[in-house]
This record gives sequence, C-alpha cells and structure tokens, in this order.
Amino acid sequence: MAGSGSASSAWAPLRIRLFRTLWLAALASNIGAWMQTVGAQWLVVHSAHAAILVSLVQAAYTLPAVLFALVGAVLADIFDRVKLLVAVLAGMTVTGAALTALTAAHRMPPALLLMFTFVLGTGAILVAPAYQSLVPDMVPRMQVPDAAALGSININLARAVGPAVAGLLIAQVGVAAALSDPPPQTDHYLAAAVQQ
Repeated sequence: MAGSGSASSAWAPLRIRLFRTLWLAALASNIGAWMQTVGAQWLVVHSAHAAILVSLVQAAYTLPAVLFALVGAVLADIFDRVKLLVAVLAGMTVTGAALTALTAAHRMPPALLLMFTFVLGTGAILVAPAYQSLVPDMVPRMQVPDAAALGSININLARAVGPAVAGLLIAQVGVAAALSDPPPQTDHYLAAAVQQ
C-alpha cells in the first residue's frame, strides 16, 4: 500500500499544468541537444582527423559546464530568471537555425561546427540554474523532491531518445535534419510557458 502511494506521488508534479508544460518543453529541448551532438559528430566522422574531431565535438558541448556553471548560477541570482531564460533561449534558437542553414548549404567546416557547438553548450549551461530555480515556485514544497527526480528522468530519457531520433533523421533525411534541433519551436514554447 505504501509503495503504491509513494509511486503515484512521484508523478504528482506532472499534474501541475505549468510544471508539466515546462517539463515537456525541456524534454524536447534536451532531446534536440542530443540530436545536435550526434549530428555534429556525424558531420566530422568522415573528415581527416575524425577521431579527434568527434571527441572535440563532445568537449565543445561540455566545456562550458566547467567554464560557466558558476556564471550561470550568478546570472540566475542577479537577473530576472524568466527574462534570462527567454534571452538565452532566443540566442540558442538563432544559433541552432544558423547551424542548420549552414550545414544544409554545405558550409560547415569543423572549426565553425565546434564554435557553434560551444555556443549551444554555453547557452545550455546558462539556462540550467535559472530553470532549476524556478521549479520550487511551480510545485508545492512537499513535491520539490519529486520534481527534482522528474528532472533527472527528463535528462536520462532525452539521453536515450535523442541519439536514436538523430540516427533515424540522418538516415532518412540527412544530417541537417538532426542539427535542426527542436529549439526553434521548443525554446519558444518553453519561454512562453515560463512567462505565464
């Protein structure tokens, strides 16, 4: 009995419309981030020095976490979190659109790809503290641990689904489709939901 009650309460934050909307938008955005990583690695896999370039793609996306994690937390404390989210997500949308357009036009050398990947990784690390600090405002205090657990589920689910979707898109449509990354729609949706 206690097990079923605690199991149902673990999903309770998803009954709150705003949290559910943001959770789904974050899931789509996280899936897109993994799709972009796979697409970027696919772009360089046939290049000269492919082994190092594939590694550098992952490094370019994760290096901002080392460099700017504290900056993201400070910015979330200094600025209005909603405005910060909207501004950074808008920048990520423009970056993702440029990455997709240049890739579709076959104008994406490895150095430029690494730069775009680094910019997207920087955006991701700058929005994380602001997004996570909004969660306690969206759910009752008793549900904050469950909301945090759902955030972990979100990340791990995206980590499983994103590369698979990217692989299908690359095989069926081409690498630019994997780089298109849901942010043009998702980040706008996430920003609109946060403003509610």
